Amino acid sequence: MKNINAKLAYIVLPLSVVVGYLVYTYVAGNPANFVDGDPKGQARNMLGTIYQGGMLVIPLLSFQFIALVYIIERYLTLRMSRGRGDLRDFILKVKSALSEGNYERLLQLSDQQRGAVGNVVRTGTEVFLSRKPTEQVDQKDIYLIQKELEEATQLEVSELTTNMFILGTVAQISTLVGLLGTVTGMIQAFAALARVGEPDPVGLAGGISQALVTTAVGITTAAFTIVFYNSFNNQIERITYTIDEVCFSIIHSLKLRFFVD
Repeated sequence: MKNINAKLAYIVLPLSVVVGYLVYTYVAGNPANFVDGDPKGQARNMLGTIYQGGMLVIPLLSFQFIALVYIIERYLTLRMSRGRGDLRDFILKVKSALSEGNYERLLQLSDQQRGAVGNVVRTGTEVFLSRKPTEQVDQKDIYLIQKELEEATQLEVSELTTNMFILGTVAQISTLVGLLGTVTGMIQAFAALARVGEPDPVGLAGGISQALVTTAVGITTAAFTIVFYNSFNNQIERITYTIDEVCFSIIHSLKLRFFVD
């Protein structure tokens, strides 16, 4: 999975630039989007208005493409990590199997769950069953099982959080690029006012248009990305909390079973 994520970045990043350029040039810049078919004239619709935002719209469109790809990737990954069924119901079944000392049942539950939590439970159970007969279990065995559970948890959490930084980065950069478009647009507008003679209404309107369009596209991209970023973070926290709870339950149950009279 990590190799796929690495290859995905090599594909998505250059492709996003191409997609941004093509959408800006041939979709937003289509003559049908402008009065009299003149891209320098009045826009007929929103696409024409976006085109008049200038070249900075290209990276903003690229950011939208990157965000869309990684939102889909994170959604599919987290959906698989949640596994099958309700996590709370799975926890209750695990606790019930632990209280009964039915460790084969834990393996069955893990296979049925098929998610990050199930993977951790299976790891801990397999390590426990492979150590030695249950009547010979000692503190060292419990400690080793705990270490295995912690390592399994780290691996699962790492998989859950992979590529989240890309969504966070896109949200931040989109806003900054939008503000950059605002600054350059206002520079263009004031330059038009500063020309000798009468102000250039076309140059003034073009600068203001660029300032407003890039800001709007940048804020829209950032807001769209932040919504999914926070949603995914919430799902990751829920899965991580469930993993921690099940690890604690396993260790606590083993200690009570073998070391408490």
